[in-house]
Amino acid sequence: MARVSQAHLDARRRQILDGAAVCFARNGFHATSMQDVLKEVDLSAGAVYRYFSGKEELIGAIVGEVLGQVHEGFEEATRSSPPPPPDLLVASVLSRVLATKESLTVDGRPAFPRLVVQVWTETLRNDELAALLREGYGAVRETWTRIVGAYQEAGIMRPDVAPEDVARTMMAAAMGFLAQQALFGPTPAKALGDGLRALMSMRDHSLVNVPETGSN
Repeated sequence: MARVSQAHLDARRRQILDGAAVCFARNGFHATSMQDVLKEVDLSAGAVYRYFSGKEELIGAIVGEVLGQVHEGFEEATRSSPPPPPDLLVASVLSRVLATKESLTVDGRPAFPRLVVQVWTETLRNDELAALLREGYGAVRETWTRIVGAYQEAGIMRPDVAPEDVARTMMAAAMGFLAQQALFGPTPAKALGDGLRALMSMRDHSLVNVPETGSN
């Protein structure tokens, strides 16, 4: 019997993960069965179960992969001194992650943002998935905290704000952007970068002359 190459195994695993992601984005985790996944990927049960024991393991693999991509993108920034500014950094990482998922669609629309929202919803009833997300987001937050510390050390960010507070805010911006994509349709990540750049350009309110209001 011919030995199956690693490239073939990797491609088959990718096929299963992508098909499952589309199913989960379409109907949610709870409403999706393994039969739905088998139909989507057009494989036998034996072929799929060779890689994944069931729906829970598929969910964990998809979430772990995405969080790993996001974490690595921001970790790469920590190797620069100073790191790229937040507007460029967030837009760049999101663009790369979205590009790896652009072939996945549901009803002609990108599946990935919908999948992200489905993941958040599922964490309300799935303790194991919630723990996986806490660990993944915790790693991303820790990386962003170090990035903010590097900004402050370089004198390009005000030092009187806790780095973790800034890290949480940048994560909230990225997560909110993905939620908007799920709700309102695709928008280039550049739009998020442009918006952040505009906010970053604002002067301190205490230095701005605010016109007095009142009747003449």
